[in-house]
Amino acid sequence: MRIYQESIQLREVRRGFHLITGEIMKRMTEITEIKAGICQVFIQHTSASLTINENADPTVRKDFEMFFNKTVRENDPDYQHDYEGSDDMPAHLKASILGSSVMIPIRNGKLALGTWQGIYLCEHRDRGGSRNLIVTVWGA
Repeated sequence: MRIYQESIQLREVRRGFHLITGEIMKRMTEITEIKAGICQVFIQHTSASLTINENADPTVRKDFEMFFNKTVRENDPDYQHDYEGSDDMPAHLKASILGSSVMIPIRNGKLALGTWQGIYLCEHRDRGGSRNLIVTVWGA
């Protein structure tokens, strides 16, 4: 059994859904050493999240952003937590809906994602800053 763990800092990106699969693979080259295992990606923030979805057509990511902005609206007068701006509480809610980690099987030294799947960084703030991930890989 091998276990690898890396802290990855992602550069600041605009609000939206961004593919980060390539960046994870570039930083976690140890994945190629695992025949069968698991990769967990965890984000250390409460106003951004992770998910797995379509990696080919960028309109899917735009539609994700549109859906979440319609579903969890900003400037709701009922929000009490508004110290960091009108996008803060909605960002926390969106992050809770999507989640803070994803787990992907590793098979023959590669992430066993489906043909059209990729890992998204879901940035829910207008200016969220850089984002920190902890990526853990284990297997044999």
